[in-house]
Amino acid sequence: QVQLVESGGGLVQAGGSLRLSCAASGSIFSINAMGWYRQAPGKQRELVATITSSSSTDYADSVKGRFTISRDNAKNSAYLQMNSLKPEDTAVYYCNAGVQIKYYLRPSDYWGQGTQVTVSS
Repeated sequence: QVQLVESGGGLVQAGGSLRLSCAASGSIFSINAMGWYRQAPGKQRELVATITSSSSTDYADSVKGRFTISRDNAKNSAYLQMNSLKPEDTAVYYCNAGVQIKYYLRPSDYWGQGTQVTVSS
């Protein structure tokens, strides 16, 4: 069993910053890519940022230059530093990880429960 737990969401004014954390625990052999997704009310879940096991990163155009994804492999954790937040960044943010629980098994996708980020104007 693998669990992803996010933390760090909250209410912030436009222009402010938040740092989200995602910690994976359980039966973990290795973690491949990790990512952050978000879902605003009435909208589909969208990719925000991803980071590979070797720390290559990719970002949605809407957050480039404002958000930074990072990870700590020793802690099975990923982070999302969000700066210059805008009201349109308001959403539930979800952590995703490709987790290999045994060396002979393919990685499976796991999701956290989500953390609310609200940006007021």
